[in-house]
Amino acid sequence: MTGVASPQPRPARFPFAMCTHHSETFARRRSAFLDAMAVASPSSVAVLPAAPVFVRNNDVDHEYRQDSDFFYLTGFDEPESVLVLDAQDRKATLFVRPRDKDREVWDGPRAGVDGAKALGADEAFVVSELDEKLPTMLQDKRRVYYRLGASRRFDDRLLGAIDRVKGRQRLGHTAPTEIVDPGAVLHEMRLRKSPVEIETMRTAAHITREAHELAMRRTRPGMHEYEVEALLLDTFRRHGSERPAYGSIVGSGPNACVLHYRKNDRRIDGGELLLIDAGCEFGYYASDVTRTFPVGRDFSREQQAIYELVLHAQEEGIAATRPGATLDEIHRLDVDIITRGLVGFGLLTGDVKELIEKETYKRFFMHRTSHWLGMDVHDVGAYFESGKPRRLEPGMVLTVEPGIYIAPDDDSVPPQWRGIGVRIEDDVLVTTAEPEVLTAGIPKTVDEVRRACAT
Repeated sequence: MTGVASPQPRPARFPFAMCTHHSETFARRRSAFLDAMAVASPSSVAVLPAAPVFVRNNDVDHEYRQDSDFFYLTGFDEPESVLVLDAQDRKATLFVRPRDKDREVWDGPRAGVDGAKALGADEAFVVSELDEKLPTMLQDKRRVYYRLGASRRFDDRLLGAIDRVKGRQRLGHTAPTEIVDPGAVLHEMRLRKSPVEIETMRTAAHITREAHELAMRRTRPGMHEYEVEALLLDTFRRHGSERPAYGSIVGSGPNACVLHYRKNDRRIDGGELLLIDAGCEFGYYASDVTRTFPVGRDFSREQQAIYELVLHAQEEGIAATRPGATLDEIHRLDVDIITRGLVGFGLLTGDVKELIEKETYKRFFMHRTSHWLGMDVHDVGAYFESGKPRRLEPGMVLTVEPGIYIAPDDDSVPPQWRGIGVRIEDDVLVTTAEPEVLTAGIPKTVDEVRRACAT
């Protein structure tokens, strides 16, 4: 972002990871993408448009956030931009908004053509020239890497450009015959994080840690969920996070049993559990953390029993996050632990193996244990290879987040168990040896949570 004021110095605890995102980082990514394009089809071009601007209401737009693929390759966060990569000429061309003094008074400075070149583009043009120049860039190419369906409006522009190339066939030119989703290559690149990306994610995790710790210290009976959410958002922004990585979930009492609860408007009563699922985005990389803790009092016997069962499953899941393992194996491990525990509590009855086979456990544990994490909170990258769960490799980052949710109106269980919702989630980096928990240090054991809530 630009502005006249000098940035305030950050606390030493939160290194400014974005300073490592130099233009060379993006140039290396483009080069690797071009290499993969050339191997698959030397005669190919990639066309990647920026994220569109969405209207919030009337003449007010939603806060702008650049498309992750586009930013991954360019580091450019302006809308109305298009990146074109030519595998044969190994050339990167950016189409961008022109400098416009009148609009810049309202919306802030624009990079313009010169700024785009400074970012490392081999060529740059104003975006109004795209329709004129794109057909020439596509002609005599066999394959176009482009994501059809993401923007129907841009689909029409690209397909129109291909039609114009077809009109030049009498002049000896050929039109592309293949359109391939660039994610087939690009998302595999994004799945394996570089040292720069990992350091940025560590910073996002550190900021998120402080936010969760503050929420534990400050939450009291009588507060509303949105007051706790405000503590989280304030902490994110104070440490340079651009935005939350997703809508924060602050669910108290029965709301902790709603997986994607977002209203955050209920008054918190003493003795209830508060489930907070919140993480910041820093340098375009997400953190994703869930903690659950009692408000105003200690855990009840039943709350602590459920909590310790979820924690045991989570710790075992993290320990299993090693090269060669699969997300399915981690999930099956957690399902087995949770199902056995629920049988031990009398909340499920029957043979454990049969309960798992029939998925009876889904009454209380209905979601998966893990997902990829990166620039998107539910990050890109295939979960299966050749129809089989893919094996973990060093550099991958994922969440481990088992949970148990006992609906407040579930009259099949004794009253003291009803309305208990617990999820515990951390961000885990796969390494060549022990997994690295990026979000380590956020209070998680029963004793740690008690101490954090008592301060």
